[in-house]
Amino acid sequence: MRGIPGLKRLRLKIWRRCTLVLLLLWAACWMVVSALLFLLHRSVFSERCTDEKSRRILARLCLDYSSGALTGDLCEDLCVAQKLVYKHCLYYDRGKKVIQADWRGQPIILKSKKEIFSSYQHLSMLEEVETQDIPETELLLMVALEVKNVLGLEVSNNTVGPLWTRKKGPHWKAQVASMWSLLQQEEYIYFSLLQDFSKHVLRIIGSCGHFYAVEYLTAGHAWHKTLFPLENMVSPSLAGHRSKVRAIIDIALSFLDMVQHFDNDFSHRLHLCDIKPENFAIRHDLTVVAIDVDMAFFEPKMRDILEQNCTGDEDCNFFDCFSKCNLKIGKCGAQRANNNLQVICDKIFRRWFSPNLRGPLVSLPLQLQLQKAVRECAEPGHADAAGHQRTLKSLSELYHLLRVTQRELQRAE
Repeated sequence: MRGIPGLKRLRLKIWRRCTLVLLLLWAACWMVVSALLFLLHRSVFSERCTDEKSRRILARLCLDYSSGALTGDLCEDLCVAQKLVYKHCLYYDRGKKVIQADWRGQPIILKSKKEIFSSYQHLSMLEEVETQDIPETELLLMVALEVKNVLGLEVSNNTVGPLWTRKKGPHWKAQVASMWSLLQQEEYIYFSLLQDFSKHVLRIIGSCGHFYAVEYLTAGHAWHKTLFPLENMVSPSLAGHRSKVRAIIDIALSFLDMVQHFDNDFSHRLHLCDIKPENFAIRHDLTVVAIDVDMAFFEPKMRDILEQNCTGDEDCNFFDCFSKCNLKIGKCGAQRANNNLQVICDKIFRRWFSPNLRGPLVSLPLQLQLQKAVRECAEPGHADAAGHQRTLKSLSELYHLLRVTQRELQRAE
């Protein structure tokens, strides 16, 4: 019996030692995890969208302008006259910079894919010959070839006019170098080529070196109840809720106009592979505008992207664009299986026309018809003729139901 208390004391001593060891192990693990989190935090912090870093980038841009390395129609206002004033940074990721600024009292957005001018591929021709000796037809041909390389489009010299409007002068070399940095940015090419043909893309205001300025529009947000801020876009003469419902119907119709426009009005269909509220904005006339087209591709480039090796359909998904895997040859189909309308119905319209958004402003039968049409439109389709006909039917039905809704709202006023 005497041995029992001794055995208890031994067990207690072992338990204390084990507890101490576990505590030491926990403390060591905590220190390792903390160190890793600190390093991660430092790397994230260094990539943050800070005012200090943004001002340094613009100061470097102006230094390159003063040295004659680059130029642009906004450089003088930014670097000399101070009529283009920095406000704050909106986005920074792996060099891509999006800055809000004020230009002569007008809010604008400055964008560049890389923060430093020298980071862009240099045009070797500028060193080999005098730039004044380069024929303008040769420059236009180079622009056309770069557009083909970036977008996969064959374009004529006449079509690339919006990308090259400069005339020979004392800063010709800086103009060509600046143009070449802009041509290495897909978004700039899209906006430049399409702004005269489409109301659904951002308008370019000007540029300085590798930075280009576009109109300022407030982007949508998935957390926003109506997806897009409508407070400053609705008529103050109308009741708040009714005005917002009417605005949503008008915006939905503009989305359908954009879908039809991107599908039919260019030489090739334009595919949107990253559809979310954050990549669109609404003008005051309630026109939908694509403000981020990093993941937009014309048909030739889309086919190249989709046609990859595969072992199943999941290998053929490229963000919001996907095709089907041909298991016999282990290759993804080059033709997209879904389409812009289907993804917009799924990611945008479902939020607007879901059952929990029912209200007294629109008759219940019409609300149910709209919900059913959106639900059917959002279902993944196929790239065959039947799938195409189904898309056309969905588009026509949605147009019809939204216009009927418009009329009901007008009668209710």
